[in-house]
Amino acid sequence: MSLTLQEARIRAELISEIDTVAHFDVTALDRYRLDVTISFSCTTPGASSFLELVAAEDVIVDGAPASYDGHRILLSDLSARNQVRIRATMPYVTDGDGMTAVTDPADGERYVSAYTAMDIAQKVLPCFDQPDLKSTFTVSVTAPSSATVLANGRFDHREEDTWFFRATPAFSSYIFFFCTGPFVSIEWDEPYALAAGGSLPFGWHARASQEPQLRREIDRLRAITSAAFAYYTSAFEEPYPFEDYQQVFTPGLNWGAMEFPGCVSFRDEYLTPGEPTAVEQAGMNSVIAHEMAHMWFGDLVTFRWWEDSWLNESFADYMGYEVGGRASGTSLWTAAALGRKPTAYRADARRSTHPIAEDAENLPDVDTAFSNFDMITYAKGNAVLRQLVTWLGEEDFLRGVNRHLSAHPFGNASLADFLGALDSATDRDVRGWADLWLRTTGFDTISVTRDDEVPVLTRIGSRPHRFHVTGFGEDGSVVREELVDLADEPMHLPAFAGLIVVPNSADETYAELHLDAESRAGLDGMLGAIASPLTRALLWSTAVAEVERGARTAASLVTLAGSQLAGDTDPTVFEGASGAVLRTAITHSRPDELSAVLEKLAALADTVVASADPLREAAAARLFARTAVDTAALHDRLERAEDQALRWLLVTRLAELGDASAIEAEAVRDNTTSGAHAALRARAAVADASAKATWSQRLVSGELTNRELSSAAVGLWGTGQADLVAPWIVHAPQELAALAQRSGQAMGKLIAAALPFYPLADSGEEFVAALRASIDTGLPTVAARGFNDHLDDVERARAAHPPRR
Repeated sequence: MSLTLQEARIRAELISEIDTVAHFDVTALDRYRLDVTISFSCTTPGASSFLELVAAEDVIVDGAPASYDGHRILLSDLSARNQVRIRATMPYVTDGDGMTAVTDPADGERYVSAYTAMDIAQKVLPCFDQPDLKSTFTVSVTAPSSATVLANGRFDHREEDTWFFRATPAFSSYIFFFCTGPFVSIEWDEPYALAAGGSLPFGWHARASQEPQLRREIDRLRAITSAAFAYYTSAFEEPYPFEDYQQVFTPGLNWGAMEFPGCVSFRDEYLTPGEPTAVEQAGMNSVIAHEMAHMWFGDLVTFRWWEDSWLNESFADYMGYEVGGRASGTSLWTAAALGRKPTAYRADARRSTHPIAEDAENLPDVDTAFSNFDMITYAKGNAVLRQLVTWLGEEDFLRGVNRHLSAHPFGNASLADFLGALDSATDRDVRGWADLWLRTTGFDTISVTRDDEVPVLTRIGSRPHRFHVTGFGEDGSVVREELVDLADEPMHLPAFAGLIVVPNSADETYAELHLDAESRAGLDGMLGAIASPLTRALLWSTAVAEVERGARTAASLVTLAGSQLAGDTDPTVFEGASGAVLRTAITHSRPDELSAVLEKLAALADTVVASADPLREAAAARLFARTAVDTAALHDRLERAEDQALRWLLVTRLAELGDASAIEAEAVRDNTTSGAHAALRARAAVADASAKATWSQRLVSGELTNRELSSAAVGLWGTGQADLVAPWIVHAPQELAALAQRSGQAMGKLIAAALPFYPLADSGEEFVAALRASIDTGLPTVAARGFNDHLDDVERARAAHPPRR
C-alpha cells in the first residue's frame, strides 16, 4: 500500500510538531518488540489521519487493540495536540527493507540494523512516513549484553543492557536508524568551534570479524572524514546540525551507503578483505564525502515530495567526487568519467528516462518515485551540476547554496526554492538554464567535423555547453587549449587546424562525443600518451560508447586496450578502463568471439602484472583472474595470491572453466560474510549442467537474502557460459517476475538486476519474447522498471550489433 501524493498533501496540511519517543527490544531472535509514543499537533480538531506500520502483530494503541489493517493505524477524532502510544511485535527481515538481522559466519555474531528509506521506515516503527512531516526522535534500545548500539542521536547513557540516546533535531522518517551488534569501534574528537566544548565525537565502526580490515584502513578513513568535515564546515554557513558523527559498516544494506543523520551506514563490502584497489579507494572517498554532504543537503534541508529527490542525490553525488577528491588530494573525476558518468548516458538512452527535476504529479505514489532513484537522479544530476558550476562559477554556486540552506534549516524546500537562491547569487539566468537542463530528457551530442583542416564543433541538441577543447599533436602532446561556449551555432576553430581535437577534454559537460575520422584515428594510435588522466578516462568511455551505439566493434575496443592501456601508469585509468573494456566485451561480443577477446585481455594483464605500482599491479592481477583461460596458470596464481578478493576471482574463474576443485577449501580459508557470498557465487558459476539446474532454481526460490541473490545471479550467468545456461535463460524472466511479485521494493530492483545480462548483442528472439511476456504479467512498479530497462539494453545492443541469422 504505497502512500500517494494526494494522501501526503492532505496529511501534511493536518499534522505538525511531531515528537517520537521509541524503545526497541531486539534481544529475541524471532521478533523484536517496540513501544513508541508519538506526540503531534493537528490543525483541524475532530479530523482523522493515520500512522504507517507494516507487518506488526499484537498492536496495542493507548492500551486497546488498534484499528489496524496490517499497513496503517487509524487515528480518529484528533485533538489540537495528541499523544499516541503504540506497542507491537515486529518481524526481522533479510532483504534489507526493515529491521535486518544478519549472522556473521566468521564468528556467529548477530547484527541487527534498522534500515529505512522511502516507504521503509514503517517496517521498523510507526510513523508519519513522508519527507515533509519531520519528527524529533528520542530512542532507547535493549540489546544483547555483548552488543554496541549506534543510533541517530548522541549516546547518553546505558542502564544494564538498555542504551539511551539524546533527542535528535527534527528529521524525516526515511532516515531514521539504529544498529546493534558487537562492533569494533575507533573513536576520536574532531575540533569544531560551534560544538559544545569545541569538538564533536567521531567514530568508525565495523563488525568484530572485520577488525583487522578496519585497523588497516582507519588512517585513510579518518583522514578523508576529517578533511571533508573541515571543507563542509568552512564552505557551508549553516552549522553541522547534529551532535556527533558516526560511520558504521553494516551487513545487508541495500544501498551503497545511507545518510542517516549523525550515524551513516555503509555497505560492509566497502571494507575490503584485501588492500582496496585504486577504483575502490576512489569510490570509498567519494561515498564518504557524498554522505557527509547529505547532513546539510537532505537531512537539514529536505525535499517536500520525491520529485525533488535529486536536490539530495545530485548535489551529494557532485560533492562526493569534488570534495572527496579535495580531501584525498587526488581528482576523483577520473574515476567518475570511467565508472559513474557512463551509467547516466545508458539510463538516458532508455525509454524510462525522465527529467532530473520531475513534476510532482508524475510521481503519484512512493513506489513510482522509488524507481526514480536511478542514474538520472545520481550520475546525470552530478554531471549536470558540474556543468552548472563550470557555467556559473564555484563562488556564485556556493553563495546560492548557502542562501538555500540558511533559508530552510530543519525544514523542507523545493526546486523553486533552490533556483531562487542560486538566482539571487548571480546575474546569470539560472531558471532558464534549469529549464533546459533539469526539465528535459536525453543528452546532447558534440560533433567534430572538418572544414578543410579546420575543426568545426556542432551541438546536436538544445542546451548551452561550456567546456575546454584541447588540440593534440600526433605524439599526444597538448598544442592548444581553450574554454569555449557552444550553443546553437557551429563553432569553427581555425587555431586548431590540423590538430587532433578533443572537445570537453576535462569532462565538464554532459554530452556524448562524436569525433571526426582524423581525430579518432590519431587517438587510436596515441591515446595512452596523453598526459591528462581525466582526458584519457573520457576517451576510454567515449570508445566504449562507440561500441554501444555500433560505431566500433568490441574486438576493436579490445585491440585498442592492448595497444594503449599496457603503458598507462595511472592505476585508476588502467583499472577503470580495463574493467569497462571487459564488461563491454562480455555484453557486446558474440559467444563464438568471446574466448579470443578474453585471451587478448588476459595477455594485456599479463604484461603489467609485475608493476612498480602496487595498485596498478593489483588491477592487472584482477583482470587476469577474470579473463584467463589457462587453468594451470590460474592455479599457479591462486597458490601465490595473498589478497582474498583476488583469490576468489581466481577460484570463480576456475569454476567458470569447469574446475570446481578450489571452492570448498577457499570457503574454509575465508569463512567471513564476504567469503560466504563469494563461495556462493563460485558454486553457481561451475560449468556443469546439473549445477546450473540447481542454481537456476535457487535463484528464484525466495530463500536467498538480498546479497545471496545478487551473488548467485553473477555466478549463474558466468562469463563464457552462454551455451551452457541457454536452457534456463529463456525461463529466467518469467520465474524472476514471479519472485518479484512477492518481494519488496529493494528486492524487486535486485531481482531485475539478476536477469541474464549477456551476451546482450546476441540475445535470441526467444529470450526477448520471454522478457516481454514477463513484463506483461503485471509486475510491481519497481521491478517493472528494471525489467523494462533490461529489455531496452538488449534491444539497443541488438540494433547496434545485429545477431547473426
